[in-house]
Amino acid sequence: MVRASFFTFLLAAMILGQTGIVHANDRLIRLSLPTELVESGLPKYLFPRFSLKTQVRVETVAPGEEAEIALGSEGRPVFTGLDQTWSMQVVSTEHPGAQKFADWIRSEIGQRAVTSYVVDGVQMFDLPQLEEVETVVAAYDGDAALGAIRSQEMCGRCHVVDPARRMSSIDSSPSFFALRSLPDWEDRFQTFYVLNPHPAFTQIADVTPPFPDELPPPIVPVEMTLEDVDAILAFVAALTPADLGAPLQHQ
Repeated sequence: MVRASFFTFLLAAMILGQTGIVHANDRLIRLSLPTELVESGLPKYLFPRFSLKTQVRVETVAPGEEAEIALGSEGRPVFTGLDQTWSMQVVSTEHPGAQKFADWIRSEIGQRAVTSYVVDGVQMFDLPQLEEVETVVAAYDGDAALGAIRSQEMCGRCHVVDPARRMSSIDSSPSFFALRSLPDWEDRFQTFYVLNPHPAFTQIADVTPPFPDELPPPIVPVEMTLEDVDAILAFVAALTPADLGAPLQHQ
């Protein structure tokens, strides 16, 4: 009886362990990339933006190694640059993380992330011209009411979030309403944590690495979750952009 119970326990543990592995793999995809694309710096620019929204990490592997997605000369064209058209193959069609990446890179936000990558003032990549690229409309499914609260709590000490609390902000920091006027406001709010000065004092659970011991945050850190980021994005999406007259030039 004891022997039977032991094997029952062992089998249950193995099943649970395998379930955990599958779940963990859902949060990680291996992306096959040629050396020249890796050396261009584009992956380091794109992957944090994708991971922040989806909580799916991307690991780069060399062509020929096991991967869920491959970027190269075969498959569906997704962008151009370095004197060629780069196409995508979803090798593992059943992998949810791989499908999320495929949807994201073809979405308006993903396309804008690709085309906004600039080196020394030069746009490195563009979108294919010979084939219409699928557009996936971004949905802001966060809690906008929570976003209003989190925006004031976490961002209000620098940015004007509520005009009634203008005196609590820093004059040199653009208001949320001014930022909402920018054509790339979605990308800025989704990836703010990698834009200076935020990395020095911002922590997003399961996304950003801990602060180095030798470089503690200069001010009280801002600690938030991906749910907070989604809520803030939903809140900002509903704001009325500031009327700034001439197009806003913002560095």
